[in-house]
Amino acid sequence: MSGLPVTASVRDFRDALPEGGRLLGMDVGTKTIGLALCDDRWTIATPAQLLHRAKFTADLARLKALGEAERVKGLVVGLPLNLDGSDSPRTQAVRAFARNLAPLGLPLLLWDERWSTQAVTRTLLDADASRARRAELVDKMAAAYILQGAIDALTMG
Repeated sequence: MSGLPVTASVRDFRDALPEGGRLLGMDVGTKTIGLALCDDRWTIATPAQLLHRAKFTADLARLKALGEAERVKGLVVGLPLNLDGSDSPRTQAVRAFARNLAPLGLPLLLWDERWSTQAVTRTLLDADASRARRAELVDKMAAAYILQGAIDALTMG
């Protein structure tokens, strides 16, 4: 299945994955991509790793290798909207990044990530994590937060 559409519709995404399967969540930044994985039954998202961005072709190759190793069936990419739901300056860049993942041949869901980084940072502050530790964890934890929100929506009703 190549050239699958990028969608913001939970229903369309679920329909593209009738058998379920592991999902890879992404918090796409300019310098890093936080990655998270969930189990094949869409129960819980877990922070996986932090990918330091290089040229897109290198990033794509690393994502493909991870996807194959983890038997990923779909992608969830956090979409950085403004608080009012409108596009932010980063929104178009993330949409383009998502479209460029088409060679992976996986269904892709764009997921509203407005509160992910703030929620994760608050959790890390509450846990008294040092600034260095927060910097190391925030992106992959944000990816898990994004992915958990998506799998919760996918499994409702």
